Amino acid sequence: MNRRNFIQKAVVTAAGVSGIAPLLGEVRAPQSIVPMPQADEQFWKELRKQFPMPEDEVYFNTATLGAPPRVVLEKMVQHMRMLAESMARADYHGNGPLLLSGYEPYVELRKKIGLLINADYKEIALTQNATFGMNYVATGMELKAGDELINTNQEHGGGKGAWEQAAARYGLVYKQATVPVPANDPQEIVDNIFALVTARTRVIAVPHIISAYGVVLPVKEICHRARELGVFTILDGAQAVGHIPVDVQEIGCDAYYSSLHKWLLAPAGNGILYVRKDVISNLWTAIASYEWKNQEDPGYRLTQRGTGNPSLIVGLEAAVDFHNEIGPRKVTDRIKYLGDYLRARVQQIDGVKIFSSVHPAMCAGITTYGIDGVSAIELQRQMWVRKKLQPRPMGDKMLRHSVHIYNQEHEIDAALEIVRDMAR
Repeated sequence: MNRRNFIQKAVVTAAGVSGIAPLLGEVRAPQSIVPMPQADEQFWKELRKQFPMPEDEVYFNTATLGAPPRVVLEKMVQHMRMLAESMARADYHGNGPLLLSGYEPYVELRKKIGLLINADYKEIALTQNATFGMNYVATGMELKAGDELINTNQEHGGGKGAWEQAAARYGLVYKQATVPVPANDPQEIVDNIFALVTARTRVIAVPHIISAYGVVLPVKEICHRARELGVFTILDGAQAVGHIPVDVQEIGCDAYYSSLHKWLLAPAGNGILYVRKDVISNLWTAIASYEWKNQEDPGYRLTQRGTGNPSLIVGLEAAVDFHNEIGPRKVTDRIKYLGDYLRARVQQIDGVKIFSSVHPAMCAGITTYGIDGVSAIELQRQMWVRKKLQPRPMGDKMLRHSVHIYNQEHEIDAALEIVRDMAR
Protein backbone atom coordinates (compact mmCIF):
# COMPACT_ATOMS: atom_id res chain seq x y z
CA MET A 1 0.00 0.00 0.00
CA ASN A 2 1.67 3.25 -1.05
CA ARG A 3 1.70 6.58 0.74
CA ARG A 4 -0.60 8.31 -1.74
CA ASN A 5 -3.28 5.66 -1.39
CA PHE A 6 -3.02 5.78 2.39
CA ILE A 7 -3.38 9.56 2.47
CA GLN A 8 -6.36 9.43 0.12
CA LYS A 9 -8.03 6.89 2.36
CA ALA A 10 -7.14 8.99 5.40
CA VAL A 11 -8.83 12.06 3.90
CA VAL A 12 -11.93 10.02 3.04
CA THR A 13 -12.08 8.67 6.57
CA ALA A 14 -11.65 12.16 8.01
CA ALA A 15 -14.69 13.16 6.00
CA GLY A 16 -16.75 10.59 7.85
CA VAL A 17 -16.58 7.45 5.70
CA SER A 18 -15.88 4.26 7.67
CA GLY A 19 -12.43 2.99 8.51
CA ILE A 20 -9.05 2.61 6.89
CA ALA A 21 -9.06 -1.18 7.41
CA PRO A 22 -11.92 -3.71 7.36
CA LEU A 23 -12.97 -4.43 10.93
CA LEU A 24 -13.74 -8.06 10.26
CA GLY A 25 -11.17 -8.54 7.51
CA GLU A 26 -8.96 -11.53 6.95
CA VAL A 27 -6.32 -12.07 9.62
CA ARG A 28 -2.96 -11.25 8.09
CA ALA A 29 0.58 -10.54 9.17
CA PRO A 30 1.18 -6.81 9.77
CA GLN A 31 2.50 -5.16 6.61
CA SER A 32 4.30 -1.84 6.44
CA ILE A 33 3.55 0.67 3.72
CA VAL A 34 6.40 1.84 1.49
CA PRO A 35 9.21 3.11 3.76
CA MET A 36 9.57 6.86 3.88
CA PRO A 37 12.29 9.10 5.33
CA GLN A 38 11.42 10.56 8.70
CA ALA A 39 11.81 14.01 7.17
CA ASP A 40 8.69 13.53 5.03
CA GLU A 41 6.30 15.44 7.29
CA GLN A 42 3.47 15.54 4.77
CA PHE A 43 2.57 11.94 5.52
CA TRP A 44 2.39 12.58 9.27
CA LYS A 45 0.49 15.83 8.80
CA GLU A 46 -2.15 13.98 6.82
CA LEU A 47 -2.24 11.19 9.38
CA ARG A 48 -2.89 13.75 12.14
CA LYS A 49 -6.27 14.39 10.49
CA GLN A 50 -7.27 10.89 11.57
CA PHE A 51 -7.51 12.11 15.17
CA PRO A 52 -10.47 14.20 16.34
CA MET A 53 -8.48 16.43 18.70
CA PRO A 54 -8.60 20.11 17.70
CA GLU A 55 -5.67 21.01 15.46
CA ASP A 56 -4.41 23.69 17.84
CA GLU A 57 -4.24 21.31 20.83
CA VAL A 58 -1.23 19.04 21.30
CA TYR A 59 -1.40 15.86 23.35
CA PHE A 60 1.86 14.71 24.94
CA ASN A 61 0.40 12.24 27.47
CA THR A 62 0.07 8.90 25.66
CA ALA A 63 1.83 7.16 28.56
CA THR A 64 -1.39 7.75 30.53
CA LEU A 65 -3.94 7.17 27.78
CA GLY A 66 -3.62 7.12 24.02
CA ALA A 67 -5.70 9.39 21.82
CA PRO A 68 -7.93 7.07 19.73
CA PRO A 69 -8.13 7.76 16.00
CA ARG A 70 -11.43 8.73 14.45
CA VAL A 71 -11.98 5.31 12.87
CA VAL A 72 -11.78 3.64 16.29
CA LEU A 73 -14.32 6.03 17.76
CA GLU A 74 -16.65 5.67 14.78
CA LYS A 75 -16.57 1.87 14.84
CA MET A 76 -17.19 1.79 18.58
CA VAL A 77 -19.96 4.39 18.62
CA GLN A 78 -21.70 2.89 15.59
CA HIS A 79 -21.63 -0.50 17.28
CA MET A 80 -23.05 0.89 20.53
CA ARG A 81 -25.85 2.57 18.58
CA MET A 82 -26.58 -0.62 16.66
CA LEU A 83 -26.86 -2.56 19.93
CA ALA A 84 -29.22 -0.01 21.43
CA GLU A 85 -31.43 -0.13 18.34
CA SER A 86 -31.36 -3.91 17.83
CA MET A 87 -31.43 -5.43 21.31
CA ALA A 88 -34.88 -6.95 20.89
CA ARG A 89 -33.67 -8.95 17.89
CA ALA A 90 -31.23 -11.02 19.96
CA ASP A 91 -33.04 -14.34 20.49
CA TYR A 92 -30.13 -16.53 21.70
CA HIS A 93 -30.73 -18.88 18.77
CA GLY A 94 -28.18 -17.28 16.47
CA ASN A 95 -30.20 -14.23 15.43
CA GLY A 96 -29.62 -10.59 16.33
CA PRO A 97 -26.54 -8.88 17.78
CA LEU A 98 -24.17 -10.16 20.42
CA LEU A 99 -25.20 -8.13 23.46
CA LEU A 100 -22.35 -8.94 25.85
CA SER A 101 -18.61 -9.37 25.84
CA GLY A 102 -16.72 -11.28 28.52
CA TYR A 103 -17.97 -14.72 27.44
CA GLU A 104 -16.71 -14.98 23.86
CA PRO A 105 -13.40 -16.46 22.60
CA TYR A 106 -12.73 -13.71 20.00
CA VAL A 107 -10.38 -16.02 18.14
CA GLU A 108 -9.83 -13.80 15.08
CA LEU A 109 -9.00 -10.76 17.19
CA ARG A 110 -6.64 -12.76 19.38
CA LYS A 111 -4.90 -14.02 16.24
CA LYS A 112 -4.34 -10.45 15.09
CA ILE A 113 -2.87 -9.54 18.47
CA GLY A 114 -0.78 -12.70 18.39
CA LEU A 115 0.77 -11.52 15.13
CA LEU A 116 1.75 -8.24 16.80
CA ILE A 117 3.60 -9.85 19.72
CA ASN A 118 4.56 -13.20 18.10
CA ALA A 119 2.33 -15.50 20.16
CA ASP A 120 -0.25 -18.18 19.51
CA TYR A 121 -3.78 -16.91 20.08
CA LYS A 122 -4.37 -19.64 22.68
CA GLU A 123 -1.65 -18.01 24.79
CA ILE A 124 -3.49 -14.67 24.76
CA ALA A 125 -6.34 -13.51 26.99
CA LEU A 126 -8.27 -10.28 26.54
CA THR A 127 -8.38 -8.29 29.77
CA GLN A 128 -9.48 -4.84 30.87
CA ASN A 129 -5.99 -3.47 31.47
CA ALA A 130 -2.46 -4.30 32.58
CA THR A 131 -3.42 -4.43 36.27
CA PHE A 132 -5.87 -7.23 35.50
CA GLY A 133 -3.09 -9.18 33.81
CA MET A 134 -0.78 -8.81 36.78
CA ASN A 135 -3.50 -9.94 39.18
CA TYR A 136 -4.45 -12.96 37.05
CA VAL A 137 -0.89 -14.24 37.29
CA ALA A 138 -0.19 -13.24 40.88
CA THR A 139 -3.39 -14.85 42.18
CA GLY A 140 -3.24 -17.78 39.76
CA MET A 141 0.21 -19.11 40.64
CA GLU A 142 0.84 -21.76 43.26
CA LEU A 143 3.08 -19.97 45.74
CA LYS A 144 3.82 -20.84 49.37
CA ALA A 145 5.34 -19.26 52.46
CA GLY A 146 9.03 -18.59 52.08
CA ASP A 147 8.97 -18.34 48.27
CA GLU A 148 10.71 -15.23 47.02
CA LEU A 149 9.60 -12.77 44.37
CA ILE A 150 11.46 -9.81 42.92
CA ASN A 151 10.08 -6.50 41.66
CA THR A 152 12.04 -3.30 41.06
CA ASN A 153 11.89 -0.06 43.02
CA GLN A 154 10.38 1.63 39.93
CA GLU A 155 7.12 -0.34 39.63
CA HIS A 156 3.82 1.27 38.72
CA GLY A 157 1.16 0.56 41.35
CA GLY A 158 -0.54 -1.66 38.80
CA GLY A 159 2.67 -3.63 38.47
CA LYS A 160 3.35 -4.41 42.10
CA GLY A 161 0.09 -4.26 44.07
CA ALA A 162 -0.93 -7.88 43.51
CA TRP A 163 2.58 -9.10 44.35
CA GLU A 164 2.66 -7.10 47.59
CA GLN A 165 -0.73 -8.54 48.50
CA ALA A 166 0.39 -12.09 47.66
CA ALA A 167 3.47 -11.64 49.84
CA ALA A 168 1.35 -10.43 52.75
CA ARG A 169 -1.26 -13.14 52.27
CA TYR A 170 0.95 -16.18 51.75
CA GLY A 171 4.08 -15.20 53.67
CA LEU A 172 6.23 -14.67 50.60
CA VAL A 173 9.54 -12.83 50.69
CA TYR A 174 9.13 -9.64 48.66
CA LYS A 175 12.25 -7.97 47.26
CA GLN A 176 12.89 -4.88 45.16
CA ALA A 177 15.87 -4.51 42.86
CA THR A 178 17.21 -0.98 42.45
CA VAL A 179 16.95 0.76 39.09
CA PRO A 180 19.01 3.97 39.21
CA VAL A 181 17.68 7.35 38.08
CA PRO A 182 18.69 8.02 35.41
CA ALA A 183 19.42 4.49 34.19
CA ASN A 184 21.97 4.31 31.39
CA ASP A 185 23.69 0.96 31.95
CA PRO A 186 21.62 -2.14 31.08
CA GLN A 187 24.13 -4.49 32.71
CA GLU A 188 23.82 -2.66 36.02
CA ILE A 189 20.09 -3.36 36.06
CA VAL A 190 20.60 -7.05 35.25
CA ASP A 191 23.23 -7.33 37.98
CA ASN A 192 21.02 -5.59 40.55
CA ILE A 193 18.16 -8.00 39.88
CA PHE A 194 20.17 -11.20 39.98
CA ALA A 195 22.07 -10.10 43.08
CA LEU A 196 18.75 -10.73 44.87
CA VAL A 197 18.12 -14.20 43.40
CA THR A 198 18.49 -17.20 45.71
CA ALA A 199 17.51 -20.85 45.54
CA ARG A 200 14.05 -19.86 46.83
CA THR A 201 13.33 -17.23 44.17
CA ARG A 202 10.18 -18.19 42.24
CA VAL A 203 9.18 -15.01 40.40
CA ILE A 204 10.87 -12.05 38.74
CA ALA A 205 8.24 -9.45 37.77
CA VAL A 206 9.61 -6.27 36.21
CA PRO A 207 8.48 -3.57 33.77
CA HIS A 208 9.35 -3.77 30.09
CA ILE A 209 9.22 0.04 30.11
CA ILE A 210 9.23 1.97 33.39
CA SER A 211 6.10 4.11 33.51
CA ALA A 212 7.54 7.17 35.25
CA TYR A 213 10.77 7.48 33.28
CA GLY A 214 10.25 5.55 30.05
CA VAL A 215 13.33 3.38 30.62
CA VAL A 216 13.34 0.27 28.41
CA LEU A 217 14.76 -2.53 30.55
CA PRO A 218 17.04 -5.27 29.13
CA VAL A 219 14.22 -7.80 29.44
CA LYS A 220 15.58 -10.37 27.01
CA GLU A 221 18.73 -10.91 29.07
CA ILE A 222 16.72 -10.91 32.30
CA CYS A 223 14.23 -13.51 31.07
CA HIS A 224 16.76 -15.83 29.43
CA ARG A 225 18.94 -15.84 32.53
CA ALA A 226 15.91 -16.46 34.75
CA ARG A 227 14.79 -19.35 32.53
CA GLU A 228 18.16 -21.02 33.08
CA LEU A 229 17.57 -20.78 36.83
CA GLY A 230 13.99 -22.05 36.66
CA VAL A 231 12.54 -18.69 37.76
CA PHE A 232 9.14 -17.58 36.39
CA THR A 233 9.26 -14.20 34.64
CA ILE A 234 6.38 -11.81 34.04
CA LEU A 235 6.74 -8.46 32.32
CA ASP A 236 4.65 -5.35 32.83
CA GLY A 237 4.20 -4.25 29.22
CA ALA A 238 1.62 -1.56 29.94
CA GLN A 239 3.80 1.01 28.17
CA ALA A 240 5.23 -1.23 25.46
CA VAL A 241 2.78 -2.71 22.93
CA GLY A 242 2.38 -0.19 20.10
CA HIS A 243 5.30 1.84 21.50
CA ILE A 244 8.28 -0.42 20.77
CA PRO A 245 8.53 -3.76 18.93
CA VAL A 246 7.42 -6.62 21.22
CA ASP A 247 8.30 -10.25 20.45
CA VAL A 248 7.50 -12.44 23.44
CA GLN A 249 9.22 -15.46 21.89
CA GLU A 250 12.48 -13.59 21.42
CA ILE A 251 12.22 -12.02 24.87
CA GLY A 252 11.63 -15.42 26.45
CA CYS A 253 9.27 -14.35 29.22
CA ASP A 254 6.76 -16.70 30.82
CA ALA A 255 4.01 -14.07 30.97
CA TYR A 256 3.43 -10.59 29.59
CA TYR A 257 0.59 -8.15 30.11
CA SER A 258 -0.26 -4.79 28.58
CA SER A 259 -2.81 -1.99 28.38
CA LEU A 260 -3.73 -1.51 24.73
CA HIS A 261 -5.49 1.80 25.40
CA LYS A 262 -2.12 3.52 25.68
CA TRP A 263 0.27 3.22 22.73
CA LEU A 264 -1.94 1.00 20.56
CA LEU A 265 -4.64 3.72 20.77
CA ALA A 266 -7.55 1.42 21.65
CA PRO A 267 -10.52 2.64 23.74
CA ALA A 268 -9.94 2.70 27.50
CA GLY A 269 -10.71 -0.67 29.06
CA ASN A 270 -8.71 -2.93 26.73
CA GLY A 271 -5.72 -5.02 27.75
CA ILE A 272 -4.09 -8.38 27.11
CA LEU A 273 -2.36 -11.12 29.05
CA TYR A 274 0.06 -13.53 27.36
CA VAL A 275 1.15 -16.69 29.16
CA ARG A 276 3.56 -19.12 27.52
CA LYS A 277 1.87 -22.35 26.37
CA ASP A 278 4.18 -24.53 28.47
CA VAL A 279 3.00 -22.91 31.71
CA ILE A 280 -0.44 -21.43 31.04
CA SER A 281 -2.27 -24.62 31.98
CA ASN A 282 -0.70 -24.44 35.45
CA LEU A 283 -2.26 -21.04 36.12
CA TRP A 284 -5.51 -20.95 38.10
CA THR A 285 -8.25 -18.72 36.74
CA ALA A 286 -8.54 -15.68 39.01
CA ILE A 287 -12.06 -14.90 37.71
CA ALA A 288 -13.82 -18.19 37.11
CA SER A 289 -16.77 -18.48 34.74
CA TYR A 290 -18.19 -21.13 32.39
CA GLU A 291 -14.89 -21.93 30.71
CA TRP A 292 -12.63 -21.97 33.77
CA LYS A 293 -11.56 -25.57 33.11
CA ASN A 294 -10.96 -25.11 29.36
CA GLN A 295 -7.43 -26.38 28.71
CA GLU A 296 -7.91 -26.67 24.96
CA ASP A 297 -7.93 -22.87 24.73
CA PRO A 298 -6.50 -21.63 28.03
CA GLY A 299 -6.36 -18.03 26.79
CA TYR A 300 -10.15 -18.22 26.37
CA ARG A 301 -10.70 -19.36 29.96
CA LEU A 302 -8.63 -16.39 31.16
CA THR A 303 -10.56 -14.08 28.81
CA GLN A 304 -13.89 -14.91 30.45
CA ARG A 305 -14.57 -12.23 33.04
CA GLY A 306 -18.33 -11.71 33.08
CA THR A 307 -20.48 -9.13 31.36
CA GLY A 308 -18.64 -6.43 29.47
CA ASN A 309 -19.24 -3.92 26.70
CA PRO A 310 -18.75 -5.60 23.29
CA SER A 311 -18.35 -2.21 21.63
CA LEU A 312 -15.00 -1.83 23.40
CA ILE A 313 -13.85 -5.02 21.69
CA VAL A 314 -14.99 -3.59 18.34
CA GLY A 315 -12.93 -0.48 19.11
CA LEU A 316 -9.94 -2.62 20.04
CA GLU A 317 -10.05 -4.51 16.76
CA ALA A 318 -10.34 -1.23 14.84
CA ALA A 319 -7.24 0.04 16.69
CA VAL A 320 -5.29 -3.11 15.81
CA ASP A 321 -6.33 -2.73 12.16
CA PHE A 322 -5.34 0.96 12.15
CA HIS A 323 -1.93 0.07 13.60
CA ASN A 324 -1.42 -2.66 11.02
CA GLU A 325 -2.57 -0.48 8.14
CA ILE A 326 0.15 2.07 8.84
CA GLY A 327 2.70 -0.65 9.61
CA PRO A 328 3.76 -1.61 13.16
CA ARG A 329 7.44 -0.94 12.58
CA LYS A 330 6.70 2.37 10.90
CA VAL A 331 4.75 3.42 13.99
CA THR A 332 7.41 2.37 16.48
CA ASP A 333 10.21 3.90 14.38
CA ARG A 334 8.36 7.20 14.25
CA ILE A 335 7.83 7.21 18.02
CA LYS A 336 11.52 6.48 18.61
CA TYR A 337 12.52 9.20 16.16
CA LEU A 338 10.38 11.84 17.90
CA GLY A 339 11.60 10.76 21.33
CA ASP A 340 15.22 11.03 20.23
CA TYR A 341 14.45 14.42 18.66
CA LEU A 342 13.12 15.71 21.98
CA ARG A 343 15.89 14.25 24.16
CA ALA A 344 18.72 15.50 21.96
CA ARG A 345 17.47 19.06 22.34
CA VAL A 346 16.49 18.92 26.01
CA GLN A 347 20.04 17.87 26.84
CA GLN A 348 21.34 21.11 25.31
CA ILE A 349 19.35 23.37 27.66
CA ASP A 350 21.20 24.61 30.76
CA GLY A 351 19.35 24.08 34.01
CA VAL A 352 17.31 21.11 32.75
CA LYS A 353 17.78 17.63 34.19
CA ILE A 354 16.76 14.46 32.34
CA PHE A 355 15.50 11.67 34.58
CA SER A 356 14.96 9.28 31.68
CA SER A 357 17.60 7.16 30.02
CA VAL A 358 19.56 8.51 27.05
CA HIS A 359 21.10 5.11 26.25
CA PRO A 360 19.98 4.37 22.66
CA ALA A 361 18.59 0.94 23.56
CA MET A 362 16.89 2.10 26.76
CA CYS A 363 14.66 4.94 25.54
CA ALA A 364 11.83 5.48 23.09
CA GLY A 365 8.79 7.77 23.24
CA ILE A 366 8.81 8.85 26.90
CA THR A 367 11.13 11.55 28.26
CA THR A 368 10.93 12.75 31.84
CA TYR A 369 12.78 15.95 32.73
CA GLY A 370 12.66 18.94 35.06
CA ILE A 371 13.93 22.51 35.38
CA ASP A 372 15.91 23.55 38.43
CA GLY A 373 13.77 25.83 40.57
CA VAL A 374 10.60 25.44 38.48
CA SER A 375 7.73 23.18 39.54
CA ALA A 376 6.54 20.65 37.00
CA ILE A 377 2.95 21.77 37.53
CA GLU A 378 3.87 25.35 36.62
CA LEU A 379 5.80 24.17 33.57
CA GLN A 380 2.78 22.17 32.44
CA ARG A 381 0.51 25.17 33.02
CA GLN A 382 2.75 27.46 30.98
CA MET A 383 2.84 25.00 28.10
CA TRP A 384 -0.93 24.89 27.99
CA VAL A 385 -1.50 28.63 28.45
CA ARG A 386 1.08 29.63 25.86
CA LYS A 387 0.77 26.93 23.21
CA LYS A 388 -1.96 24.45 24.25
CA LEU A 389 0.60 21.69 24.81
CA GLN A 390 -0.31 18.99 27.31
CA PRO A 391 2.41 16.79 28.86
CA ARG A 392 1.97 15.39 32.39
CA PRO A 393 3.65 16.42 35.66
CA MET A 394 4.96 13.55 37.76
CA GLY A 395 5.03 15.08 41.21
CA ASP A 396 6.51 18.53 41.68
CA LYS A 397 9.88 18.15 39.99
CA MET A 398 9.37 16.06 36.86
CA LEU A 399 7.43 16.50 33.65
CA ARG A 400 6.72 13.37 31.61
CA HIS A 401 6.62 14.07 27.89
CA SER A 402 5.19 11.28 25.68
CA VAL A 403 5.32 11.49 21.88
CA HIS A 404 3.30 9.48 19.38
CA ILE A 405 2.41 9.47 15.68
CA TYR A 406 -0.05 12.34 16.14
CA ASN A 407 2.84 14.59 17.26
CA GLN A 408 5.24 16.48 14.99
CA GLU A 409 8.65 18.16 15.26
CA HIS A 410 7.27 21.70 15.29
CA GLU A 411 5.10 20.84 18.32
CA ILE A 412 8.15 19.54 20.16
CA ASP A 413 10.01 22.71 19.14
CA ALA A 414 7.21 24.79 20.67
CA ALA A 415 7.57 22.92 23.95
CA LEU A 416 11.34 23.32 23.92
CA GLU A 417 10.99 27.06 23.39
CA ILE A 418 8.97 27.29 26.60
CA VAL A 419 11.44 25.07 28.47
CA ARG A 420 14.32 27.31 27.40
CA ASP A 421 12.45 30.43 28.44
CA MET A 422 11.56 29.06 31.87
CA ALA A 423 15.06 27.66 32.40
CA ARG A 424 16.44 31.17 31.90
